[in-house]
Amino acid sequence: MVVIKIAPAVKAAVVVEVDVATASVVVIVVVVVVVVVVVVVVVVAVIVVVVVVVVVVVVIVVVVEVVIEVVVVVIIVVVVVVVVVVVVLVVKVVVVVLVVVVVVVVKF
Repeated sequence: MVVIKIAPAVKAAVVVEVDVATASVVVIVVVVVVVVVVVVVVVVAVIVVVVVVVVVVVVIVVVVEVVIEVVVVVIIVVVVVVVVVVVVLVVKVVVVVLVVVVVVVVKF
């Protein structure tokens, strides 16, 4: 047994008997609880960091996909416009050639 004397302001000596085995168990329990709390906090922090990284990567991938889709749509629109312009020009040339041929044939 360890005897601890606590002298309060009232000047009455209070003797507290603490069993060494009990004190060791209490210290071990407190250390285990602190270690468990620290491990839980670290695990939660790691999970939060992983979730944040995954969210950022997903957002980047979505933005890149949207940008790629927009670029593909723009390329398709440009190709369609170019094809339409070329077709219109070819039709104009064909019409002009036909008109010239008709005019030449009619004159002769």
